[in-house]
Amino acid sequence: MMTEQSLLLTDLYELSMLEAYAAHGMTETAVFELFVRKLPPGRGFLMAAGLEQAVQFLETMRFTPDDLAWLRGSGLFSSAFLDGLQALRFTGDVDAMPEGTVFFPDEPVLRVTAPLPEAQLVETRLINLVHFQTVIASKAARMVLAAPGKQLVDFGLRRAHGAEAGVMAARASYLAGFSGTATVLAGREFGIPVVGTMAHSFVQAHDDEATAFEHFAQVRPTALTLLIDTYDTERGAAIVAALAPRLAARGITISAVRLDSGDLAAHARAVRGILDAAGWPGIHIFASGGLDEDSLLLLCRDGAPIDGFGVGTSLTTASDAPALDCAYKLQEYAGRPRRKLSEGKATWPGRKQVHRRHHIDGTIADDIVTLLDEPAEGEALLWPAMRGGQRVDGFPSLTEARAHAAASLARLPDSLRRLEPGHVPVQISLGIRRLAAGMDRAPGHRP
Repeated sequence: MMTEQSLLLTDLYELSMLEAYAAHGMTETAVFELFVRKLPPGRGFLMAAGLEQAVQFLETMRFTPDDLAWLRGSGLFSSAFLDGLQALRFTGDVDAMPEGTVFFPDEPVLRVTAPLPEAQLVETRLINLVHFQTVIASKAARMVLAAPGKQLVDFGLRRAHGAEAGVMAARASYLAGFSGTATVLAGREFGIPVVGTMAHSFVQAHDDEATAFEHFAQVRPTALTLLIDTYDTERGAAIVAALAPRLAARGITISAVRLDSGDLAAHARAVRGILDAAGWPGIHIFASGGLDEDSLLLLCRDGAPIDGFGVGTSLTTASDAPALDCAYKLQEYAGRPRRKLSEGKATWPGRKQVHRRHHIDGTIADDIVTLLDEPAEGEALLWPAMRGGQRVDGFPSLTEARAHAAASLARLPDSLRRLEPGHVPVQISLGIRRLAAGMDRAPGHRP
């Protein structure tokens, strides 16, 4: 699905700057860093995601003959500039936080070191790829923390903002700890377990629920989940309890029933009682319908007997925080640090690393952002992802990234794991502050 993307999937100003760089011979090494300026309201952390797709994009980026033909026909650029684009490839280095790493504001998540035109051109698509999956992984991680030990399934494709968004949301949520997705293409592309139940329309198309359930069970006997709230939830549970012995005699086991409306906690308790009384304690209860991390937290704290949840709209649209204040800024060019001073958007100059310190119990104590060669205590968070335009050996698989995400969440302070207000302190090192102050004092640096 994502093996090839046109380089025209960019902002016009990226190409305009490339033409200006080419005209003035500005091809020396540049360093750009991608970071988030601040957390959305009510959030205590973010989770890095999308690195795999970012690296894949950089490895394969090129202007196709069709791209160049369209650009020539547009009249926007000179023929000499367009001739030079034919051979453009990404030849630089990328250092990044591994996918699944918990991070905080002002911390570089990804650093690109490459000739200036290459590093500039990739800005738009890199932000597009890393930002979206980070938004979704961060949302999904909150749901994983809200419902520990529960099966969580992505149900959000139909409400996602486009096809790529739906598939990438399935990947990002699985990375963050979800059990599976209903999106079939995500199963093919990424090996994510594909999970599904049945629709109300299937029940409505039959003259009675019992026949609908039996017909569905005959065709889909494996991991069988029956939707019981089309008409009356408790009545549906009673029908399932009566049907279960007949299906069992044919070797078909009902795995779960699904609730999709009403007071989920109350219905779950009533359904659990009906199934248990009939001798079917092994039939699980799966719930869906307008869920987010707050409702998951309440249901789990209330002890609702629900074994798993399907989450749709709030996940794939990250409805409470659909965008991050994310930036990709020049930090060094031609061997000299660079610094933006725009009001409210000033940047810290130079190539940087993030070091993380932990309490004795393993939870995160604080982070410090340093210059790359500045000594500091703690675990370094940015690691090589690409060298010379190619991904490094041992680049983590999705399975490995998922395990890293689980370990990252386990190291959050208890208050953040409970989704309570708070944050982990992030310090900017003395070396960075001195560098910035020196640049600010330099003649002519400030407008």
